[in-house]
Amino acid sequence: MSEKEIEQEIQDKGLNAPRLCPADIDAIIINETFTIMPSKKAMICELTLASGFTVRGESACVSVTNFDEGIGQKISRENARNKVWQLEGYRLQCDLARAKD
Repeated sequence: MSEKEIEQEIQDKGLNAPRLCPADIDAIIINETFTIMPSKKAMICELTLASGFTVRGESACVSVTNFDEGIGQKISRENARNKVWQLEGYRLQCDLARAKD
């Protein structure tokens, strides 16, 4: 199931408690860079967030002949973006806990 389909299901079910949505994550990503490692078998994606904090994701293959830059970019970016979800989820949970006090 794609992220878009999951988001639609959440909305269809009326799950509207405080949460993050894909647009929230995308809105705080202000830059991305990709670096192919010297082995030519791995790529690193660095996402810069609005706060200036950076997160990195990677992709790799066993055989250099299987390395594809476009696929490497997609996988490494998705892995980095998943870290943003975790960080923003933690931040939201902290904000909600502080609001209770």
